Amino acid sequence: MFRKVLIANRGEIAVRVIRTLREMGITSVAVYSDADRTSLHVRMADEAEHVGPSASAESYLRMDRILDAARKHGAEAIHPGYGFLSENADFAAACEDAGIVFIGPPAVAIRALGSKTEARRHAVTAGTAVVPGTEGSVGLDGAHAFARAHGYPILLKAVAGGGGKGMRGVAREEELDAAFREAASEAERAFGNPEIYVEKLIERPRHIEIQLIGDRHGNMVHLGERECSIQRRHQKVVEESPSPLVAEYPEMRRAMGDAAIRAAKAAGYYNAGTVEFLVDQNRNFYFLEVNTRLQVEHPVTELVTGLDLVRLQVQIAAGGRLPFSQDQITWRGSAIECRIYAEDPYNGFLPFPGKLTRLRRPLGPGIRLDACVYPGWTVPLEYDPLLAKLVVWSAGREESIARMIRALGEYDVGGIRTNVGFFRQIFETAEFREGLLHTGFIDEFLARHKPPSALPDRAAVAALAAALDHMARGTKQPQAGAHGTSSWLASGRQEWLR
Repeated sequence: MFRKVLIANRGEIAVRVIRTLREMGITSVAVYSDADRTSLHVRMADEAEHVGPSASAESYLRMDRILDAARKHGAEAIHPGYGFLSENADFAAACEDAGIVFIGPPAVAIRALGSKTEARRHAVTAGTAVVPGTEGSVGLDGAHAFARAHGYPILLKAVAGGGGKGMRGVAREEELDAAFREAASEAERAFGNPEIYVEKLIERPRHIEIQLIGDRHGNMVHLGERECSIQRRHQKVVEESPSPLVAEYPEMRRAMGDAAIRAAKAAGYYNAGTVEFLVDQNRNFYFLEVNTRLQVEHPVTELVTGLDLVRLQVQIAAGGRLPFSQDQITWRGSAIECRIYAEDPYNGFLPFPGKLTRLRRPLGPGIRLDACVYPGWTVPLEYDPLLAKLVVWSAGREESIARMIRALGEYDVGGIRTNVGFFRQIFETAEFREGLLHTGFIDEFLARHKPPSALPDRAAVAALAAALDHMARGTKQPQAGAHGTSSWLASGRQEWLR
């Protein structure tokens, strides 16, 4: 087993990896940019190394600086987290060349499956249905040609990376030129690769993915599915396991799991990975892509299986065998995750960086919070504004929804805007409760719903309630309704408790 591991990432995923390393007795090494000098992952790690300016291209994406930090600190392995270099085959190969273990799949598998176009070819070879699309990356003329042949709507997608970056839906020909330029530019910024390929857009699909885990000895299993249909701008924001659809048709889990394993094994894959599928309204599923890394939403799988995926990743990278077979995997209960962002959902989901003036975290049975924030910390402009992942578990889906609503009600963040109230509105809809999910859910929701009414600032309400209470104790108690004082005090206390 490794003695020291460097985490080539930041934010909540770095914190999450550090915690498992600590449980395993492994020394953790954090890396950080100028913007992250005071970040929680830097405070929590056993050791830390500065790797450059705030811009990702000059810090977290600099392979040379990451490897230099690993050598300097004597790290035997690197965990890439998700995003940044996690799906970069050149980085995995550079780690191997430097004698440092990359905690993830081999470089050859990342090249085969990390590219969406190459992954499609492997899926076809493995006998899995795919959405009609181009055979490889195309230019603007190629995108026009595909659209003429298959009709609109179409979907432009970055060949490299994931997370909804470099992705644009196009409904009409006059939108294509601008959308193509935007997708290529965003892909270049996010992944250093502007290449785009095109798929036919399946309307109102469900997005369901299968978690895989495999060792270097040829053993591979699936850990069930995650429903990831609630998305904004092609990026998942709510995930759950099991999928409410698959729960109704359990044979889908077996069929999708088998298809995912075939596609991964064909590329010589091992360690953790996720195969994503689109499911149409007739329950036909189509291979979408492979994420050759740990997913943001992995906690919901951990809660329903009782497994620690980061621990398994580390053990497999150190040469260990899977400690279970497929028939030993069981699923229990229902888990739901919300990605808590510093953003304004009712203003185009614009990021809302700033200083956290207060923070009250939800607590209680069945609640997990993977977070990277603390009171007084400033959300930086330079990175994705993900603050935390709020995850709940309960025995059944209805109970999990109720638990999530309660947890969101307890979650209080001051100084910035977040999507907490937006999520509460979504979970209270009949459509979500009934499991009527699809990737256009949020767009339709926003078309029908108004922003929630602004509530008084909780800290101000509490301070005012305390002041009024002090005044009332020092003078004659006001009559109910006199100058509104008693009613203000009551409502202030109720709001604070609510």
